[in-house]
Amino acid sequence: MVLPIVVYGDPVLRKVGVDIDKDYQGLTQLIADMFETMDAANGVGLAAPQVGKAIRLFVVDGTPFAETDKEEKTKLSEKELKVLRNFKKVFINARILEEGGEDWKFNEGCLSIPKIRDDVFRKPSIKIEYLDENFVKHTEEYDGIPARIIQHEYDHIQGVLFTDKISPLKRTLIAGKLTDISKGKVSPDYKIKVYKPKK
Repeated sequence: MVLPIVVYGDPVLRKVGVDIDKDYQGLTQLIADMFETMDAANGVGLAAPQVGKAIRLFVVDGTPFAETDKEEKTKLSEKELKVLRNFKKVFINARILEEGGEDWKFNEGCLSIPKIRDDVFRKPSIKIEYLDENFVKHTEEYDGIPARIIQHEYDHIQGVLFTDKISPLKRTLIAGKLTDISKGKVSPDYKIKVYKPKK
């Protein structure tokens, strides 16, 4: 089932996610719904807070990125494209253990912040510990675009948004657009959920 994506302004996007165990109710369905929601929105990653759940869970799928790259003929090598096409994973209770290398700039967007993109600096390589959907523990290293996708989604389970990582000047310039998003004055081509405080 395609779920509505929570947009900027909802407090759930600012919560640090809690660990879950294999008895978390409806987990298998939630993971399936998150993949379906991400695909419907043509995203490459989706974290549980983006569908209203403050838990340490996110899913990734590099396929749309590889397809977009093919159309736009950017500078990714065939090896990098192959990695992205096979980069479909579930991360539960993830912890980034190390980040390394020299910061590099890349233009990022976010399904919870529709129609805003900006350059974000991140480390090019990471080491991460996580559980998969079968609660098998993994410790893996990633670099390049896969590392960036993971870092972006990992930020979500830490209550951090990509707009927190851009310059104060740029944040000031987009402040009005962010306010509009929080009020629902945006119309992406996927379902969204706007936060309405209880009165």
